[in-house]
Amino acid sequence: MTYYHARTIECAFDDAVERVTAALAAQGFGILTDIDVAATMKKKLGKDMAPYRILGACNPAMADRALALESRIGTMLPCNVILREVGPSRVEVAAIDPVASMGAIGNPQLADVAQSVADMLTKAVDAV
Repeated sequence: MTYYHARTIECAFDDAVERVTAALAAQGFGILTDIDVAATMKKKLGKDMAPYRILGACNPAMADRALALESRIGTMLPCNVILREVGPSRVEVAAIDPVASMGAIGNPQLADVAQSVADMLTKAVDAV
């Protein structure tokens, strides 16, 4: 079982970030965190790497449902979506599969929420 859904798009990295943010918004997600991994690696380790960002996406209605079913589900929130440059004007976009990550919890009610979120994240990635 894979733990993410991904696709590669052809555009500049900053344009990809804008497109992903818009596609997530169309599915009801806001961005709670935006981690520039490449900048952090440069600052902390002096290491150069290709652009790589982690967007922490949250759909408030889905988060509310999940929290009502599992009070500690916040350990798995928000849903991470990555963007990484894989070549000139080529960016991979990948989103976590909540079904895979939350399956370990073993709460069948949570499985329905996880599937709904997975469907929304897949639609967002595919729409980019």
